[in-house]
Amino acid sequence: MRESTYWFWHLIAGAVIIVVLGIHSAVMHLDSILQALGFMSAGDVLSYASVMARAKSVAYLVIYLLLTGFALYHGFYGLRSMILELSLPKGVQKLINIVIVIVGLALFVYGAYAVIDGYTIANS
Repeated sequence: MRESTYWFWHLIAGAVIIVVLGIHSAVMHLDSILQALGFMSAGDVLSYASVMARAKSVAYLVIYLLLTGFALYHGFYGLRSMILELSLPKGVQKLINIVIVIVGLALFVYGAYAVIDGYTIANS
């Protein structure tokens, strides 16, 4: 039951990553194709003004926080699954679980700090 719940969230995280990265890629890298399809141009997405406009947006703040969380969960759960397939002793498996949770949480805190700090600086 517990592993199937983790696996379910792994699949959900993968689906969210596909959608969010698809939107990110379309906006950031496929401007000419979007214009050809009749969508509004995002302009020069790498200009300072454009980056600051995105950084001020609560929607981008939420999207980047979700992407950070789901990507970390998806990646670390996949890594954990591969390592646990090595049929390691229970003590080692428990240690791996603890290390993966600690590293994943630390990276999420760092990523969230960067995203929130960028939002705060852009709105100050």
